[in-house]
Amino acid sequence: MPVYNLKHDTSMEKFIRIEEEAARCLLCQNAPCTQACSKGDPARSLRAIRFDNTPLAKRWIASCTEADLQAAEQACIHYDRPIRLRELASVLPEAPQTSDDKLPSLAIKFCEIDCENPFFLASSAVCTNYDMVARAFDMGWAGVFYKTICMDDIHEVSPRFDTVGEQKQGDFYGFRNMEQLSENPAEVDFDILRRLKQAYPTKVVVASIMGKTEEQWIELAKMAEAAGVDAVELNFSCPQMRLAGLGSDVGQNPELVTFYTAYVKRSVSIPVIPKMTPNITQINQPAMGAFFAGADAISAINTIKSVTMGECATVSGKKTVSGYSGRAVKPIALRFILDMAKNPIICGKREDADASAMSGNQNHHARISKTNHVELSGIGGIETWKDALEFIQLGCRNVQVCTAVMQYGYRIIDDLTLGLKHYMANRGIDHVSDLVGEELPRFVTPSDLDRDTVVFPKIDTKKCIGCGRCYVSCMDGGHQALRFDADTRLPQLIGKKCVGCHLCRLVCPTDAIGLSKRVTKRK
Repeated sequence: MPVYNLKHDTSMEKFIRIEEEAARCLLCQNAPCTQACSKGDPARSLRAIRFDNTPLAKRWIASCTEADLQAAEQACIHYDRPIRLRELASVLPEAPQTSDDKLPSLAIKFCEIDCENPFFLASSAVCTNYDMVARAFDMGWAGVFYKTICMDDIHEVSPRFDTVGEQKQGDFYGFRNMEQLSENPAEVDFDILRRLKQAYPTKVVVASIMGKTEEQWIELAKMAEAAGVDAVELNFSCPQMRLAGLGSDVGQNPELVTFYTAYVKRSVSIPVIPKMTPNITQINQPAMGAFFAGADAISAINTIKSVTMGECATVSGKKTVSGYSGRAVKPIALRFILDMAKNPIICGKREDADASAMSGNQNHHARISKTNHVELSGIGGIETWKDALEFIQLGCRNVQVCTAVMQYGYRIIDDLTLGLKHYMANRGIDHVSDLVGEELPRFVTPSDLDRDTVVFPKIDTKKCIGCGRCYVSCMDGGHQALRFDADTRLPQLIGKKCVGCHLCRLVCPTDAIGLSKRVTKRK
């Protein structure tokens, strides 16, 4: 994350970093700081910083006086010390003057369905009833992949969640859950979806379903279509089903993915979207099965099978394997999206012969989709618009969010949409579709990477605070290419030993180590 500004606070004798200070904010409901501020919204400004919109943050406190911000600080209920709003306000960059109505539209088509933006709720606990989804739609979410509907009687455990990472401020980077599917009867859920589509005709409503047999998959899909939903997602990936042959057990079997997708595809006319599991070595195998069966799009990924050892999530003294999500899984999710996006069969042209390859009897295949390729819907660790952008740049036409909503609420849609709009405006891009897959050409195999040049780290002594973290890491985990002067407390690069691995830059807490120019390696 870039550092937009640093200020030396002579009273505290330490650096104030915008993102670091704002990260202390508890993101309160009906924030007392804003309640006490007569001319601005400090809580909204802090939330903008937290969700990668620092350049826009000053717009919500631009009219605040010193007295306003002081009153807001005094009202802060942080358990440690108030957020230093006055210092933050003095170093925040001036917000762009472009009015929101002049920013680019985020409209995009997904499976030929018009979407007002690419941000959807993922099938999960964040969308389990009418009121929840309606509230999300009212706040600006473009669509929902409703919590998976099945014909089983679902009984959940308690507790069912656990976390990995910092928890004292309600923040964590990893989230483990043992939740299964919707506990509502199927008829109740499809009635909810019917009412949602009637009340919000411009929003995209996708029914996620899971069957145990061919007949159940077909029946659920037909019920979804009858309810008037825009598309149906096939959950081949839930990692914590209590019965064998469900969820990720299906997603790990390319043949079952192919046939269940084909069963549904030939039974309904709405788009069919299989959801892939990450609990597999090669995602392309089941994904190609979905392709040959005529899938219109593929969702990926679901949660990753995992274990946490704490006692917080034990159920009557017992533990189990369950799904892992949150920002920690984003690089894994991106890898699976890249694998599919770079596959010329899955995301390339679809020929009639490709579908015929599934079987010798064409009567058993799904019809060919109107599109000539499979579209992608990205899931996994998305919190900010920058996270979403990464999925889009690898080929996704929409993204689904779950864990971030569970942490921070539906309100994050404001920063998701605003951040992406300003990014597009800054680049002069008018359509989200122009971003789809733009980073794919930059990905090559390891053997194709440049191994004849090097980029050396560059130390900025003005930013260096003399902690020596770079020296410790280089000595014990790198190439012993740094000296550390105990008197000046400044590191010094030993050029002959440095290989340009940049471990030092990654561990530096003040961004005092940057990049030099790329040069040819010495012989």
